[in-house]
Amino acid sequence: MFNSFGNILKLTTFGESHGVAIGGIIDGFPAGVKVNLEAIQNELDRRRPGQSKIVTQRKEPDQVEFLSGIFEGVTTGASIGFVIKNTNQKSKDYNHNTNVYRPSHADYTYDKKYGTRDHRGGGRTSARETANWVVAGALAKQLISHISINAFTSSVGTIYTETPYSELDFSKTETNDVRCPDEKVAEKMIERIKEIRKEGNTIGGTITCVAQNIPVGLGEPIFHKLHAELGKAMLSINAVKGFEFGSGFAGAEMKGSEHNDIFNADGSTKTNLSGGVQGGISNGMDVYFRVAFKPVATIMQNQPTINSEGDVTEIQGKGRHDPCVVPRAVPIVEALTALVLADFYLLNKTRTI
Repeated sequence: MFNSFGNILKLTTFGESHGVAIGGIIDGFPAGVKVNLEAIQNELDRRRPGQSKIVTQRKEPDQVEFLSGIFEGVTTGASIGFVIKNTNQKSKDYNHNTNVYRPSHADYTYDKKYGTRDHRGGGRTSARETANWVVAGALAKQLISHISINAFTSSVGTIYTETPYSELDFSKTETNDVRCPDEKVAEKMIERIKEIRKEGNTIGGTITCVAQNIPVGLGEPIFHKLHAELGKAMLSINAVKGFEFGSGFAGAEMKGSEHNDIFNADGSTKTNLSGGVQGGISNGMDVYFRVAFKPVATIMQNQPTINSEGDVTEIQGKGRHDPCVVPRAVPIVEALTALVLADFYLLNKTRTI
């Protein structure tokens, strides 16, 4: 099983949703970086459950404890070990599906691949794992503090913000429960999620992420392209079904004369349909992309399914689940973006030594 992410800056994680704890080890983080522990906890608080009425009501403090690699608030260059204890598991909520496969979950595929599975909340396949990524991403943000990374909810179901990201005020993202800086659209999104929750159903949406002040030269021209690594990171997030970079699928409908980004004298471009990357390498313009999330698979309605013996049966979702995962996924998208960019930053740095 692959439990590591990254190249020079590498995160290896452990733990299950209903185990004692989750955590990780970060290798390759440079020495001498002053760490703001409060900022790291703040990122975890943005992801944690129970923070509003439109997310799961599991009450986890998600308090991170660093075990190594940081001394007197400064990184030492050694492996950074951390742990987040699970304190609010309700494993009995999953007793009904000990040998029953939940539709559109990893239950069936995991069981068939490994011959065993943890039925309590999905075990290792649970999105609880993403708390580890947020810790590592929060550290990466501090390593590349010159780069600004902002993600936000850009749609819920068929409700979209049509305002270009360049006209949005990112300081408003955290002012509402759905994390959309377009305040009028945010209200509609919140009401829609509440409606869906009352139905015992779930709904999907998209997150847009914008990285600014990126230097020219991050990324490789062949198999380690910047946008390819970002895509890999985003598609590793639970429930993600799509990744659209720069002009994305809309670019397929355009002519070259419409899509080409014409240069200014200083090397910047008049438009940015390339999404800040050309030939797999950052060109100094804003890097932006959109990530599509499916509806959460656990719904509070009866559904036909099968069990481990191949018998047809019925299952109803129980426990505490998000009616829409998108608002809590915003800091996860930012965290993985930071990890990818920090990894490329360190790769470039080793080439100048």
